[in-house]
Amino acid sequence: MEEIIKISTTTIAQGIEFLSAIIISYAAAKAVFHYFKDSFSKVSGYLPATSIRLSLGKSLAIALELLLGADILKTAIAPTWTEIGQLAAIATLRTALNYFLERELKQSNLDKDEK
Repeated sequence: MEEIIKISTTTIAQGIEFLSAIIISYAAAKAVFHYFKDSFSKVSGYLPATSIRLSLGKSLAIALELLLGADILKTAIAPTWTEIGQLAAIATLRTALNYFLERELKQSNLDKDEK
């Protein structure tokens, strides 16, 4: 029974990681498309709208949360101390990245509202 649960959680975690990769790929492609579209449609020297960065940032924040969940799932069944240490390091890094990303998104929204 433990083996079935372990296989199931590993499979679910891999599915979540794949979903995160799709989200990141789609968001990056969309950002690049809009960047070039905006760059070529305006006068030279124009910086594309912050909405492109905000959209990409939101997608990255969601993907980071999903990846953290996948890592927790992989470590949930009979973890070793090494796996727990790796999860702690990964969780710390991803949480820090997400914190600063969320902070920048809030600041960008504030800047956008002021204009």
